[in-house]
Amino acid sequence: MAAHVATYFDSGRSSGRRIEELNSRLFAEQQRLRRGATLEVFFPKRIDNSRLVKAPDTGRIREMRIFTAAVTVLLTLIMVYGLQHFSAIEMGYNVESKKQQLESLREQNRQLKLSEAQLTQPRRIDQMARQMGLVELQPNQVVRVTDRVTDHADSAAPALAQVSPNAASPAPGR
Repeated sequence: MAAHVATYFDSGRSSGRRIEELNSRLFAEQQRLRRGATLEVFFPKRIDNSRLVKAPDTGRIREMRIFTAAVTVLLTLIMVYGLQHFSAIEMGYNVESKKQQLESLREQNRQLKLSEAQLTQPRRIDQMARQMGLVELQPNQVVRVTDRVTDHADSAAPALAQVSPNAASPAPGR
């Protein structure tokens, strides 16, 4: 089948004339390809639909609105389910990380208690004090503040700091 290409010279002719020429060419080609003579007639139809207005189909519009609402509700439910599902998974991971953190803090607390127990051994403290040149307390080195307050008759009066002669003297072992 030969294709018809409109050229610059064809564009000046009317569309009806071009259609007739195309139909005659097609008819001639079809007759050549067939064995017997068959009469074929082509009638051009000129239909102008520009003035037609499509009437709205209210039933179809209602169905589409119902369908859209149903799909929207369904997708909303799916999204809410997905949100809850992934939130639950995230909470599970958070719980596990908090458990691991708690376990590490317990282990750290145990280590700190062990080191505290080692550092507060009286024998170790006494040995370090002797290495630094410290000696044991003498009975007259300790002065209690409560004993001084009860000695004064006027306990409501402000107490001033005073140096007593026996507190100023150095310890005999120094």
